[in-house]
Amino acid sequence: LPALVMARGHRIEQVPEVPLVLSDAVESVSKTSKALEILKKIGAAPDVEKAKASKQLRRGKGKMRNRRYTLRKGPLIVFANDSGISRAFRNLTGVEVTSVDRLNLLQLAPGGHMGRFCVWTKSAFDKLDSIFGTYTKPSEVKKGYKLPRACMTNSDLTRLINSDEIQSVVRPAKKLTTKHAPLKKNPLKNLGAMLKLNPYAKAQLRREVLVSEKRAVARQEKLAAMRAGKSVGPKKSAELKAVGKKFYQQMIVDSDYKGEDYDEFSKWLGASEN
Repeated sequence: LPALVMARGHRIEQVPEVPLVLSDAVESVSKTSKALEILKKIGAAPDVEKAKASKQLRRGKGKMRNRRYTLRKGPLIVFANDSGISRAFRNLTGVEVTSVDRLNLLQLAPGGHMGRFCVWTKSAFDKLDSIFGTYTKPSEVKKGYKLPRACMTNSDLTRLINSDEIQSVVRPAKKLTTKHAPLKKNPLKNLGAMLKLNPYAKAQLRREVLVSEKRAVARQEKLAAMRAGKSVGPKKSAELKAVGKKFYQQMIVDSDYKGEDYDEFSKWLGASEN
């Protein structure tokens, strides 16, 4: 318990015990000087000094909204009967005073962090059972209220798991095997993926390879023949040569034409040239 209080930032190195319970005579103290002496005797003065030294001007616009300063929390004084104790401790910086009948969660755990340093009077400490009840006895003030019982009697979960009783029953740990999502392959680039979609793709590819090889061989032969000065290309048949030769002879005859319409033709030809 002291470690929980110290982890929250309270200076309780000189405090004799936690929780700290004082006699009911403290409730009749009405002077701040007497209250400060009591805090020094019980070793809580360093915590009060720490809270006093932490007072700083707040940043931002909060200064204009009735929260001009920031201050760390000091000890919380809890009493049962106010015989002047609230007036004695209220002027000490960082010290808060409250009645055991009006305990506030914001005072016991400011900011949601447990471990507030509390100073109890004897009557206030004895009154806790009647207000909040126990595990077996309901509260006298709150109707039907009992203290919540913890689900686990031993909170050391690591020790429970590693105990021989549990380890002898549990199954052995599984080997970690990382499973990845299947990689989607491109059928246009991956032959295996293409064969799953089109089994004929292998024969088609083989045929294309053979055709390309034949074309490469023919091209090499053609280039070699051209370098040797041989005619390369398809040969014309005799009939086709005869037709071409006849057409050429007819063109020569037509070009030597001189008849009745020759003058008109020459004029037209000259006009077109001009």
